[in-house]
Amino acid sequence: MAAYLVQGMIERGVIAAKADAADLTACVVELMSENFEIEAQIDEEADRMAEDLARKDTRTDVSRLRGMIRQRLAEKKGFTL
Repeated sequence: MAAYLVQGMIERGVIAAKADAADLTACVVELMSENFEIEAQIDEEADRMAEDLARKDTRTDVSRLRGMIRQRLAEKKGFTL
């Protein structure tokens, strides 16, 4: 996917590559991996917090609460979901 993205951007003239396409692809892969890791951390923290709050009040909609917590955590970290 990263190679397709880089190649497409080069072919369309969106970027003027100053480095080898393979190096650019490696950078994109690294950024995407980091992005997935941050999202996974946010998800884990949101799950944990939602479960804790749901134990305190059994009427709580855990799925909805998890989504709201997840959004707030992402905002705090300046992360776009």
